[in-house]
Amino acid sequence: MRLKDKKVIALVEHDFEDLELWYPVLRLREEGAQVDLVGKEANHKYIGKYGVPAESDYAFTDIIAADYDAILVPGGWAPDKLRRYPEVLNFVREMDAAKKPIGQICHAGWVLISADILQGKKVTSTPGIKDDMTNAGSTWLDEAVVIDGHIISSRRPPDLPPYVKAFADVLAEQ
Repeated sequence: MRLKDKKVIALVEHDFEDLELWYPVLRLREEGAQVDLVGKEANHKYIGKYGVPAESDYAFTDIIAADYDAILVPGGWAPDKLRRYPEVLNFVREMDAAKKPIGQICHAGWVLISADILQGKKVTSTPGIKDDMTNAGSTWLDEAVVIDGHIISSRRPPDLPPYVKAFADVLAEQ
């Protein structure tokens, strides 16, 4: 269990991409990490794009980012909502400042854009937000997974296996 004693925030909001939330959460838990689902409300059922529910463990206001080792941002339409919460942007900025792993896939790049942490970084995302990513100052690459220090990014569900492995590898090295 190489991720024993690691704590990870997994952000959740309605219309998350079901696989992009659950695949990383389950894989990291299999490796021993504590992964907490964190949304606007605690103990609230959020529904994914394809109907898979996820119940939050905590509300944004219940946690302190410094108590965690990493953060995961799922894709889907949820990132367009998540980036509107000041707490979410603060979590991402704090993780960035501390060089803790930040995982983002698909449209999750919108959250990192709004947190203003992409200047000079190499990233990927769904091609649909490539312009948004480059306009935020990053270099966008069309690859399954891109690792730039503590930022691990990926394009979409077919890339989940290499993405989650890369995220777990970076987290294990912390």
